[in-house]
Amino acid sequence: MSRDKVTFTDLATATYCPRQLYYDRREDDREPPPEATVRIELAFRYPELRDLDDAALAAESIDRPPDKYRAALARLTDRADWESLSSPTNTRVLLDGKDARGVAHKILGPIGAAAPRDDEGNPTGDPPVPVVVSPGEPPDQGVWEPQSVKAVAAMHALSWQEGRRIRRALVEYPAHGVVREVSLSVRRSGTYRRVLRSVRDMDGPPARLSGDTKCRECRHRANCGVKTRSLRSLIGL
Repeated sequence: MSRDKVTFTDLATATYCPRQLYYDRREDDREPPPEATVRIELAFRYPELRDLDDAALAAESIDRPPDKYRAALARLTDRADWESLSSPTNTRVLLDGKDARGVAHKILGPIGAAAPRDDEGNPTGDPPVPVVVSPGEPPDQGVWEPQSVKAVAAMHALSWQEGRRIRRALVEYPAHGVVREVSLSVRRSGTYRRVLRSVRDMDGPPARLSGDTKCRECRHRANCGVKTRSLRSLIGL
């Protein structure tokens, strides 16, 4: 079994659909689509977005009406970490952990040489918090499992780099003005390890899904061979 490091993105994709990852890996260009990049960039523009009028805000890639989006950002200002979240010092940080590597869109708190240390060189103070930004919409509560796995990967990688335990991460959904916390737990770590093993063991296309709703928007649908059934066929018409 290969012990190569797995990327955060591959872990998230495999959590969503292992077969999608298999076909992603066969492509030369694996950059995120431009529309996703634009939505991720919203997470770095909160102060600017708060000051836009309705017309200008409506022209942005947000998924809420301007007044509701502005209200969502106003709620974020009540957070104790709002200043760090809205004007982060550490952005797009490459984390290179023991098992996985990838980019944390933000890290709240000092890291590396900037982190305060005691006389023996051990880091002190509150641990830094990695932040993962998603271009999609949040669930009603918590975060989607692919983002949860990605956040756990970021926590483990940052722990490895900083030499201290990181047990908390944030997932941002900036198109909705929503920030959710992910705490490290036995269940989440177990899911992360399971996905990590499955990605490392992948040497061919995983089993096909059968008519799963997530296949409908997949760009690999044509060459994946997944056949979704219509409502008429499902009810026997």
